[in-house]
Amino acid sequence: MENFRSIKIEDSLKHSLSKMNFIKPTPIQGMAIPVALEGKDILGTAQTGTGKTLAFSIPLINKLILDKNAFALVMCPTRELASQVMDAIKSIISDKINIRTALLIGGESMQKQLRQLNNRSRIIVGTPGRINDHLKRKSLNLSATKYLVLDETDRMLDMGFTPQIEMVLKFVPRNHQTLLFSATLPQNILRISERYLNKPERISTGSTSIPVAKIKQETIQVFKENKYDELIDQFLTRKGSILVFVKTKRNADKMVKRLKEEGHSADAIHGDLRQSKRDRVINSFRKGLKRILIATDVAARGLDIPLIQHVINYDLPQVPEDYIHRIGRTARAGSEGSALTFLTPDDRLMWNSINKLIDPNFKPAPNDLRRNSKNKRRGKGLNNKRKFKDKKISYGKGSPNRPLRDGKKKIFGFKGKSSFRDRPSRDGKKKNFGFKVKSSFVKKNGSKSIGFTNNPKYFGRKLSENISANSEKKSFSFKGKKKFKSRNNRPKKFSFKKHNKKRVKF
Repeated sequence: MENFRSIKIEDSLKHSLSKMNFIKPTPIQGMAIPVALEGKDILGTAQTGTGKTLAFSIPLINKLILDKNAFALVMCPTRELASQVMDAIKSIISDKINIRTALLIGGESMQKQLRQLNNRSRIIVGTPGRINDHLKRKSLNLSATKYLVLDETDRMLDMGFTPQIEMVLKFVPRNHQTLLFSATLPQNILRISERYLNKPERISTGSTSIPVAKIKQETIQVFKENKYDELIDQFLTRKGSILVFVKTKRNADKMVKRLKEEGHSADAIHGDLRQSKRDRVINSFRKGLKRILIATDVAARGLDIPLIQHVINYDLPQVPEDYIHRIGRTARAGSEGSALTFLTPDDRLMWNSINKLIDPNFKPAPNDLRRNSKNKRRGKGLNNKRKFKDKKISYGKGSPNRPLRDGKKKIFGFKGKSSFRDRPSRDGKKKNFGFKVKSSFVKKNGSKSIGFTNNPKYFGRKLSENISANSEKKSFSFKGKKKFKSRNNRPKKFSFKKHNKKRVKF
């Protein structure tokens, strides 16, 4: 297929494509669209940014134009991707193509979605979770679904949407056409395709595990405590928009707060943001109002922002396949881009897994993560940890010499002797283990001291003397005041002088 004019689709759809300057299809579009128009199931794999959305949207719309009673369902892993797919579909649907749509995603008003469904929306785009919510409410009817699309299926499975997908498929009739698209092709995708697809046509463009050739990939070996300083250096040396991937939502918010305090134009996007807030963040980044976008894997999957010049992996992904999806955010639609990855000594195993995914013949080199020269300059390396070899102190339970807050040493136990000096020997002789019957605090004159105490007045006194001393009543005296030995001797009556002055009323 050389151009969109040569394919057998409705004239109204051709007019919409030409109006949007869609003339020459991408490789995945040229291979998938003719097969989908024939009504066959498709198992398609292609790298991100190659035009998969248009590859299934054109046959979908054409089928609904021909069949006025048919419905279509498109499932996406994230809200952002679902919104982008919906925007792409709406852009193709012209005024002459009267097909209503409904976007079913979390973070938006349920009442708004119910109104869209009541208007007989024939194209449903949403996430598995929200689609299941409407199925439970019985506000969504999928009995007339003739066209099913699973977009970014590998990501949906990684996010744990397998039960939700299977639940949705129970409401879809058997005689439907299924188009499954994914950036990678792991074994779980193959199992799903065997179970739910009917003799699918296998379509693939290039390798599913090799990044786009126009992406310049770089790595920096850096220690964890130096990562933020290195990130700031990259912001100062690089020009254009930058997408930074971090591991957690908390780190994304903390980093954005710090960057804003330092005068950088940055914002964060993650799963805890409301949909309206997420839309504002993405739009500001697209328009160039924000230069730096800090994102997590879940939120950034499927982002279609054509102006991303640089992708920085501040933290490595938890799944090797996510590395390809991350760097695929740049160099979209034939443009060039760069991808920089920070590597710490703790990232060695994951980085080896990523390289094995990209190159099956990859063999990890021993000790491939060495100290970076920048770390030496800053003097912040792992070798600068505190050393306690010369000052070995034990503060555990039962420690004999535990320092007090005032710096003095408090001695517990027996001075110069071990309390466990009489251990049983191997010769079979009977020896006492632990403390002897007699107390170790026995003076030569036979007087017994009172237990473990720091009060010097107790030492050297007999037990009876200490008991008698404690039994005496203590009297308390106050300077300049009358002494009261007991409450009974206190005066019982107190007299107060009355004020003769009249009260002034205000």
